[in-house]
Amino acid sequence: MTMTISRLISAAIAFGMFYATPALAAEAGDANAGRAKSSMCQGCHSIDMYKTAFPEVYHVPRIGGQHAAYIVKALQEYKAGNRTHPSMRAIAAGLSDKDIADLAAYYASEPVKSAAK
Repeated sequence: MTMTISRLISAAIAFGMFYATPALAAEAGDANAGRAKSSMCQGCHSIDMYKTAFPEVYHVPRIGGQHAAYIVKALQEYKAGNRTHPSMRAIAAGLSDKDIADLAAYYASEPVKSAAK
């Protein structure tokens, strides 16, 4: 009986570690390395009120000040093909887990910029 409980506890810990991975990756990122890797991102995500025309007109979000875990998750979803924006899927496909963590740390370290009124 105690062996079964021990196995259940071990499985629960393993399950929790697996689902905590995006948050851990965000914490492991290096903001300085992320800044050096962000040039491709800045062309769209650092321009106020920027909209793309491909594949449709789309308002590009500003990501400075966004939570690192959100950025990690979003980039992982683009890389896996679960998010459909073709430009972001192509960009994310070339990113390593370390690149993603670094970019997330960099953008999370920026001050939040609110929309102009």
